[in-house]
Amino acid sequence: MRIAGVGHALPVRVVSNADLVGTLDTSDEWIRSRSGIATRHHVDPGTATSDLAVAAGSHALEVDRRGGGDGGVDLVVVATTTPDRTCPATAPLVASRLDLGTVPAFDVNAVCSGFLYGLSTAAAMIRGGAAASVLLVAADTFSTIVDPTDRRTAFLFGDGAGAVVLRAGGDDLHEVTLGSDGGQEELIVVPGGGSREPGSPDRFFTMQGQAVYRHAVERMAGSTSEVLERVGWDIADVDRFVGHQANSRILDAVARRLGLPPEALVVNLDRVGNTAAASIPVALSEAHERGELKSGHRVVLAAFGGGSTWGAAALTWPSLD
Repeated sequence: MRIAGVGHALPVRVVSNADLVGTLDTSDEWIRSRSGIATRHHVDPGTATSDLAVAAGSHALEVDRRGGGDGGVDLVVVATTTPDRTCPATAPLVASRLDLGTVPAFDVNAVCSGFLYGLSTAAAMIRGGAAASVLLVAADTFSTIVDPTDRRTAFLFGDGAGAVVLRAGGDDLHEVTLGSDGGQEELIVVPGGGSREPGSPDRFFTMQGQAVYRHAVERMAGSTSEVLERVGWDIADVDRFVGHQANSRILDAVARRLGLPPEALVVNLDRVGNTAAASIPVALSEAHERGELKSGHRVVLAAFGGGSTWGAAALTWPSLD
């Protein structure tokens, strides 16, 4: 399986730390010291997750076309925790708006690990012969589910979407490892709105920050070590490490535990914040545009999210454009 295209989309509206100071009774220095985040992008009222997903998907398909692709796919997978509606799924709408015909389309929800879960699913469909090409989009608008007055979480999240086009042939993706622990459900949760509490007005996202930090570092480092062992790479073989852009302290701790040099880390959270499922593909797309990802680079992806869920992937970056 090969990566044939990559793209991303961010809302136009940029929210700086200074914009949050009054509402959250905080400071730019406090936010930066605890997260490494300076700005993030938020959707305007009336803009939904699918709008960002369509823009990112269009970008990835255009990169695919420039590389000789025909602009079509056999399957669309959207990884999101913030669908346009509880029902139906967002993926069919994305496929329709991109004029991809009546291809199969479905959503995947693994919160911030969603891109890796979608990547594993798409790769399995291609390798099993169910599809020859897949558009995988990870998109989230957490600004719509975070309590804007909660100083523990409101500054962390930005909105965005990232996408990749995957095609049969080649061997860009070498291995994906995934895991989950439903016993940690309460670490990251939106309590109301589902079948457990359908009438609850408690629709805002909540997070147990210190516990999430500990588990994120442990699981991201552990799954990275596992995927490296599976593909026979040493940590010194890794050219670029793209971790879920949760906050700088988590990324730094994972890098220290693994022995990764700072120059191997791909980081964009200072500008875009934590974009949940979108964080890894947005970082990949931006790094590709900046020339930080070279053909032949050995790349490791790692994430931790609600559920709890986690995973890692090892791939060789292709020649795009």
